[in-house]
Amino acid sequence: MQATEYSSLIDSRVFHLVGEVADSMGRECYVVGGYVRDLIIHRHSKDIDFVTIGAGIEVAQAVAARLGNKSHLAVYRNFGTAQIHCGDDELEFVGARRESYDRQSRKPVVEDGTLDDDLARRDFTINAMAICVNAGRFGELVDRYDGLGDISRRIIRTPLDPDITFSDDPLRMMRAIRFATQLGFDIYPETLDAITRNASRIGIISRERIADELNKIMASPVPSTGWLLLRQTGLLPLIFPQLAAMEGISRVNGRGHKDNFFHTLAVLDNVAKASGNLWLRWAALLHDIGKPATKHWDEKLGWTFHNHDFVGSKMIPDIFRHLKLPLNDKMKYVRTLVGLHMRPIALVEDEVTDSAVRRLSNYAQEYRDDLMILAKADITSRNEEKRARFLANFAIVEEKFKAVEAKDFERNRKPLVRGDEIMHIFNLPQSPAVGKFISALLEAQREDQIPDRDSALQFVYRMSKEMGIEPVNPPFDMPSLSQETTE
Repeated sequence: MQATEYSSLIDSRVFHLVGEVADSMGRECYVVGGYVRDLIIHRHSKDIDFVTIGAGIEVAQAVAARLGNKSHLAVYRNFGTAQIHCGDDELEFVGARRESYDRQSRKPVVEDGTLDDDLARRDFTINAMAICVNAGRFGELVDRYDGLGDISRRIIRTPLDPDITFSDDPLRMMRAIRFATQLGFDIYPETLDAITRNASRIGIISRERIADELNKIMASPVPSTGWLLLRQTGLLPLIFPQLAAMEGISRVNGRGHKDNFFHTLAVLDNVAKASGNLWLRWAALLHDIGKPATKHWDEKLGWTFHNHDFVGSKMIPDIFRHLKLPLNDKMKYVRTLVGLHMRPIALVEDEVTDSAVRRLSNYAQEYRDDLMILAKADITSRNEEKRARFLANFAIVEEKFKAVEAKDFERNRKPLVRGDEIMHIFNLPQSPAVGKFISALLEAQREDQIPDRDSALQFVYRMSKEMGIEPVNPPFDMPSLSQETTE
C-alpha cells in the first residue's frame, strides 16, 4: 500500500483537525495501535488512539476546544491520558512512553519516551504501527516491526522477545488468543511456545480481565478456535478447570464414549453460526458441564450421564462466580437452558403430543426459541441419517409449537363455560364468585386440564361443591349437590 493510500484511510475531518492542533503546538502526533490495524484490514472500529511526542493531555484539551460543545473531554492525570467523546467516536490521547515491569504485577512503571519506545512496548506487531496526522507527513506509515507483513501473512507475533512480553503482562497471552480467534490469524510458533512456557503467569491477572477476553473469544465467528488454543497452551485448566475436565474418553471392555470437550466445541460453533447471542453461546459451552460428575459405567447400558442436565444447571452459579461473569438474569438464562437442553431431544424420541409440547413451552417460556437453537446445535452425529431424522423431528416440534399456540390462543381467550351460563346454573348475580369461576376455568384451560365443554362443566361442578354453592338450573349432565357423582 502506497503512502497516498494511507492518507486516504484517514482522510476525514477528525484526523485533519487533530493534525492541525498538533502542528499549532509544535507536536508530533500519530494515530496508533488497533485502530491502524483495523483501517488496513477494513474492520470497523470507533475507538481512535493518538500518541503525541510530549504530553497528550494538552493536545486533547486543545482538540476538545476546537470541537466545542459537540464533544466531551475526560482527563485522567494519574494515567497521563485524556478521552474525547465526539458523536460515535471516542478519541484517546496519550504521550509517547516507555514501560518497565515488576514481576509481581502487570502494572508498569511509565516514563516519557519516543515514538519508537511507544511502539516497542506494544503487544503485537499488527498493533505496533502508527500513521502520522501532522500536515507535512499526513498519512505516513511508521511500521518498525513489519506489522503490515504480518497482516498479509495473517499471523500474531510479538515485536520483542515473547517471553519478556508475556511475563511482563500475562494478559497479553489471552489477547494473542483472542486476536487469533477474532481475526482468523495464526499465532507465530515462537509466540505460541512462549505462551505455553509462561502460562502459569496468568495467576497475577484479575478474573475480570480474563472474563473480558473470554467474552470477546465467545463473540468471535468461530469461538472454538480460542478454546482450542487455551487448551493447547495450558491456560485452560488454569482459568476454567471444569471445562478442561471434560476432555478425554474412558473405556471399559472396549466401549468408550464421545469426547465431551470436543463435542461441546462443535455445539458452540453450531450455535455461533445460528446466533450472535453471547449468552446462548455460553449456554452451548456449558450445556454438558455436568457430564464429568455424572459419568457412570453400566454393564447393560454402557456409559451413562444420567441427570447431567440437572447437575450442570446447579453448577452454573458457581462457574459464573468463579469466572466473574454476571450473576443476574444472564446467569439465570444460561442456567435455564443448560437445565432444559435435553427436553427437546426427549420430546422427539416420544410422540409429539399437544400436552408434551405445551409443557416444554411452559418450562422454557421466553427462552423457547433459543432452546431449540441449542437443541439442534447439539446434534453433532456423523451419522447423516440419524442427524437428518433428529432435525426433521425438531422441525415437527417447532410446527407443533405454532399449532398449539394458535389453538391455545383461540381457546384461552374465552372460557368454555360463559359467565352468564354460570349465573344461570347457580342463580347468581354478577359477583366476585362468578369471576372466581371464570378465572379458575381459564387457568385450567391454559394448563390443559379441561380440553372440552363437558369437562369444563364438571370442573365448574367440582368448584361449586368446594364453595358450597348448589346448582339451581343444572345442565342435564351436572348432578346437584345432593346426588352422587358418577365420576
